[in-house]
Amino acid sequence: MFSQRMSFDNEQDAYLVMLSLGGNRDAFCQIVKRYQTLLCTIAYSALGDIKHSEDVAQETFVDAWKKLDTLHNPEKLKSWLCGIVRFKISRFRRQQPAKEHTTEDPEHLQELAADNSELETQAISEQHQALMWQALNNMDEIYREPLILFYRKQQSVETVAAELDLTTDTVKQRLSRGRNLLKQAMSSVVEDALKHSKPGVAFTVSVMTLISGISPPAKAAVVGAGTAKLGSLFKVATLFTFLAVFSGFISSFFGLRAGLDQSRTQNERKLVIQSVILFFFFAFVFVAGMFGLKYIAVENPAYTNPITMATQLLVLSFIAIYIWLVGYMFQAMRTLRAHERIFQPEAFRHESDAPDSVRREYKSHLHLFGVPLIHFQFGMPEHSDQAAFGWIAGGSHARGLLFAWGGVAIAPISVGIIAVGGITVGAIGAGVISTGTVAIGLLAFGASAIGYKAYASLSATGWESAFSNGVSLAKDAAIGPVATAVHTNSEQAVRLTNLSDFGLVYHWVLAAIALLVIVPAIWHATQVRARMHSNR
Repeated sequence: MFSQRMSFDNEQDAYLVMLSLGGNRDAFCQIVKRYQTLLCTIAYSALGDIKHSEDVAQETFVDAWKKLDTLHNPEKLKSWLCGIVRFKISRFRRQQPAKEHTTEDPEHLQELAADNSELETQAISEQHQALMWQALNNMDEIYREPLILFYRKQQSVETVAAELDLTTDTVKQRLSRGRNLLKQAMSSVVEDALKHSKPGVAFTVSVMTLISGISPPAKAAVVGAGTAKLGSLFKVATLFTFLAVFSGFISSFFGLRAGLDQSRTQNERKLVIQSVILFFFFAFVFVAGMFGLKYIAVENPAYTNPITMATQLLVLSFIAIYIWLVGYMFQAMRTLRAHERIFQPEAFRHESDAPDSVRREYKSHLHLFGVPLIHFQFGMPEHSDQAAFGWIAGGSHARGLLFAWGGVAIAPISVGIIAVGGITVGAIGAGVISTGTVAIGLLAFGASAIGYKAYASLSATGWESAFSNGVSLAKDAAIGPVATAVHTNSEQAVRLTNLSDFGLVYHWVLAAIALLVIVPAIWHATQVRARMHSNR
């Protein structure tokens, strides 16, 4: 029956919940299959009846389908389901027929009690005999006969020995062996019975049949297409992190290669390597810290507020460290280059190493309104250098009237370690529309995002709304495993975060990150090697 269904075997609970909220019954079917054994076991352990336990578990899943929109923390799905089933167990016990006190004839009541007791005793006796024989039947006859006779002869070893023409020692040995076999057999019977009592496909089919005529939760129905995409967007948020790391890794690799090609002494090469290591180290500490805080908050809801504040402090610390590190790195490079020119002049005899060498930069002959169309710098920063400036500019410091790429980039469209402008991509990006490890803007996308509307994988802080796969903090609406706002993980939150619109543009956002980060880094590194590497 389920062979044609979509496979969600490896999906996280939060993703399945969000898809289910959008009316995806295949996703909810996976939830049922994932937790039906657990819920049936909890119910059976409390009620001692397989049929009743499965009825209670089925009711639990049906209620879960109806009330899924009340689950504010999707990652807590399992504990939420367990809470429902335990409540239903308690209610089931309360609803069992209680003994009623009546004014009927006492003798009649005694007769009814005797009849009921006799029927109950008979049923129990039949069950016991079936179990007993199932255990005894698998036992060798030389052990089975003494054991049965022993308990039917008032547990007398001597009587058993006399009846079976055996010595008392032999009877004792066979009784001891028989008891052990009986224990093992009963254990096997119980284990086998429990294994066969495990709910299977029939249980899943029954639950899906019960909810087939029930619409998704009312709130989810109102949300419509936006909510249906919500689960996918949790995946996208996670993808932001990996894409940022992936594109950042590629960019850093080519940046390292370019830095080594620009270096002329061993000290300069050491400084380049140390700088790259420092950037990676602080990025790793930041990402690891954010994941750790998210995990603590999810597992300990009581600490949500202080942990949310801790994530904000971590983001601000990362911003401050990266801004300081960029300034320190370029200043150190300039100072070291000046030092090395004085104490190792033989390393700078090639014409490309002259401060005013044309090989150290490219300026297009074409100007527009007096500004070069393209201005890129390729040498290591020196004290005499000015920021690259053009319609399209690139270098350690670049200012573009259209596009800028570099360590510090300022332009309407800018890409850099620190990027400032209209549309920005960077480790720290600040603009109208911003993306990056930490993105700051009216509309911000990133591993962490701060903006009027913020979308992130680790933490999002928005004035109006925030969406994150980690910690979300906003004034009006927040969506995420750890969310703080007036509206959290609800229809109002979905509407205010404009997730439907976001679902239409996020592919372009991801493509823009890859294109704007990776392509200029490769081109710049190639030009540096062609222009500056010949001196090595």
